[in-house]
Amino acid sequence: MNYHNITKDDMLNGDGLRVVLWVAGCSHHCDGCQNPITWDFAGGLPFDEKAEAELFEALDKPHISGITFSGGDPLHPFNQPEVFRLMKKCKELFPQKTVWVYTGFLWEDFKDKLDELKYVDVFIDGRFVKELNDNNLHWIGSSNQRIIDVPKTLECGEIVLYKC
Repeated sequence: MNYHNITKDDMLNGDGLRVVLWVAGCSHHCDGCQNPITWDFAGGLPFDEKAEAELFEALDKPHISGITFSGGDPLHPFNQPEVFRLMKKCKELFPQKTVWVYTGFLWEDFKDKLDELKYVDVFIDGRFVKELNDNNLHWIGSSNQRIIDVPKTLECGEIVLYKC
């Protein structure tokens, strides 16, 4: 897996101050995407031991609320093994911190991955749709996207939206 950046002290990609891992690779190619540079799976840098150490060092700060996986698409099948491993490790090392993930896929596409998604607190799904862009929306770019509360969704079996 490749990545483009590790952002520290981010306030735009989830609740509180966050660390954001910008994963390389996306097959959606949404019109109006804010990060088309991240579409190339071979772009960016290899996510190696040094990058992982940087990620977890940033996450270890007491003022950091959690981690957000964005990109690109961190849940593209090519990225899933590494991203799922990192999500699990985040929850094991920092159980009090939240894990958010952005994907252009839908929650319903992951019915066979619920065991991996139990390490996620908030799942933002859906492709960016330029015609549905709304700058007044919190944490999403277009009104078709959903901010899903994963623990509550897994508990009741129906999609429960996250309360901002």
